[in-house]
Amino acid sequence: MDKIIDELKKLGFSGDFDDTADTLAAYSHDASMFEIVPKLVVAPKTAKDVATLVDYVAKNKKKHPQLSLTARSAGTDMSGAAINDSIIVDFKKYLNKIISVNSKLAVTQPGAFFRDFDEQTAKHNALLPSFPASRDLCTVGGMINNNSGGEKSLEFGKTEKYVPELKFVFADGIERVVKPLTRIQLVAKMGQKDFEGTVYRQLFDLIEANYDTIKAAKPRVSKNSTGYKLWDVWDRETGVFDLTQAIIGAQGTLGLVTEGTFKLVERPQHSGLLVLFMKDIDDLGSLIPTVLKHKPATFESFDDATLWLSIKFMPSFLKMLGPVRFIHLLLTLIPDGLQLLRGIPKLVLMVEFTGHTEDEVRGKIKALHKELGMQRARYEINGFEEDPSEGASEKFWIMRRYSFQLLRSKVKDKHTAPFIDDLIVNPEYLAEFLPQIRKIIKKYKLMATIAGHMGDGNFHIIPLMKLEDPRDRKKLLPAMREINELVLKYKGSLSGEHNDGLVRGPWLEEMYGKEVVGLFRQTKDIFDPQHIFNPHKKANADWDYSYSHIREHF
Repeated sequence: MDKIIDELKKLGFSGDFDDTADTLAAYSHDASMFEIVPKLVVAPKTAKDVATLVDYVAKNKKKHPQLSLTARSAGTDMSGAAINDSIIVDFKKYLNKIISVNSKLAVTQPGAFFRDFDEQTAKHNALLPSFPASRDLCTVGGMINNNSGGEKSLEFGKTEKYVPELKFVFADGIERVVKPLTRIQLVAKMGQKDFEGTVYRQLFDLIEANYDTIKAAKPRVSKNSTGYKLWDVWDRETGVFDLTQAIIGAQGTLGLVTEGTFKLVERPQHSGLLVLFMKDIDDLGSLIPTVLKHKPATFESFDDATLWLSIKFMPSFLKMLGPVRFIHLLLTLIPDGLQLLRGIPKLVLMVEFTGHTEDEVRGKIKALHKELGMQRARYEINGFEEDPSEGASEKFWIMRRYSFQLLRSKVKDKHTAPFIDDLIVNPEYLAEFLPQIRKIIKKYKLMATIAGHMGDGNFHIIPLMKLEDPRDRKKLLPAMREINELVLKYKGSLSGEHNDGLVRGPWLEEMYGKEVVGLFRQTKDIFDPQHIFNPHKKANADWDYSYSHIREHF
């Protein structure tokens, strides 16, 4: 790599290079179960550096066929999309500036942490509502590239709705602005005699020639992060062609994002929670529509295993929360002791409402409580708990958000194996679907809790396994196959938020069929004819390759 470093320096690349053993080891894994050791980590200081890097790799790909570029910021990706055996491009070190913020729009570089971004938008009483669970750790660039969602997606939708404009380095090494185009603007763009014009022209032709097939392929669930979102790029009725929709969720396989503009919403001023303790889950099919009719901001859940875990390891919350929050947690949990004496619920449902005043929130909670109470026998609810203030509801959010961290820290000989971590089916199927999921988990003796976004039917199941043990590794393929077949049987998506990467990419053909996956691969070829961006991911993933890179050392 020394020659490549020297050549990049001569071309004016001003960023950092690092190929030390410790750095390569640190960048060889993300939050997934995979490990691939890169040859070099580079940290561009400017967008010009990114363009220089792409231009160099494009011009030298034939001479060095193994050269490729994988974008990375915080490394919180759970699908294995932020690792590569060639060059890792670290956006977090320098390209982390929050450029501007007001109450409606924010502009930022991709390496900015969401926690810092959120702090700045809060000053304007504004919010980017993607709001992923990893918001304390992730960057906005990762949110764009994964099309992230979270607790607030039920009310607001995912990242795809909030990115009106991007700056993007194409495969020819030129940074350009990408935004929705009218039909007239599209015709002009397609008439350009450059690489950008070629991309627009070829992608339009691809979508137009397969328009009905592509529109029909869109998963009929509220959230989806699989494939390339071709169904949202071109719309004949509106005449709008929006290339950002192909880039959002592409995991850096089509090019490199250097700047994002985000639409913001008004930040809710007050929130409160209605908690339901379910004796069983047979009544979910009728209960969920009743809850959703009241238009909650959030509708989350966790299972009895999560609840038992929180109780068993309660002292561990002291270290996680600090003494003040821990004491508050204990005090607010005292009333729930009586509830637990009546029996551990199979499922805890958390229905959150927001409003401009606490009275408004309280009114929404009481309205749902009243309707459910009138039909209590029908729904087999152990009991209710009303928390019309943010402070009182914190205990339930702690259990929901910290349970996985707790499980991971307490089981020393096992490691996270996110391979069935992001499935989604429509809520009306959950009463049938969840027991079958639990049966498969039990069949393969997987240590896992079930928590998720009940209002979307999106669940996160992340088993702990001893992946260095061949016996555990052998469980991955058959368990994944059974889970995925079940998800598709109920017309769901294999990923609502976490995307494809190495782990779900090999299953896209089962979900979409050969024809549509062929269109995804053609999309990759149009944007990236030499395949210099993030190989072996999404539609070009292969299970044999992915399986050969499962971590063996922790």
